[in-house]
Amino acid sequence: MEVRKYTDGDVPAMVRIWNKVVEDGAAFPQEEFLDDESGKAFFAAQTYCGVAAEDGAVAGLYILHPNNVGRCAHIANTSYAVDAERRGGHIGEKLVTDSLAQAKRLGFRVMEFNAVVENNVHARHLYERLGFVRLGTIPGGFRMKDGSYQNICPYYHTL
Repeated sequence: MEVRKYTDGDVPAMVRIWNKVVEDGAAFPQEEFLDDESGKAFFAAQTYCGVAAEDGAVAGLYILHPNNVGRCAHIANTSYAVDAERRGGHIGEKLVTDSLAQAKRLGFRVMEFNAVVENNVHARHLYERLGFVRLGTIPGGFRMKDGSYQNICPYYHTL
């Protein structure tokens, strides 16, 4: 498996994987789905997008961009999505590791995650194992698909 910069040919698979996470309603704040056209524009607007690919198939992706503007634009933010059929195979770890390297290469100094859902224990354990520091808890900060609210845990990692 390789993690590399995405190409336009990857966009249909990226849209499918992204939309599944949005549909699940348990990790991404987005509620609107992408199509191939809006997905192409969305991914092109990011500072960097990486994909995990194996045998020509996209198994996961990440988007990397500034977390804020101006005097805080040196702080990166990243979102990750792994194909539902491929979860549990350490693809997320490869994506996170690559995103940290790309963020540093692009001049970012910190990676910050604003809204890691507290019950997303696999992601939280991965982030902590890779050296991310939890900043605390925001009670009820994420509205789940079923309308209930879960706590969110901001994290950061210096680069």
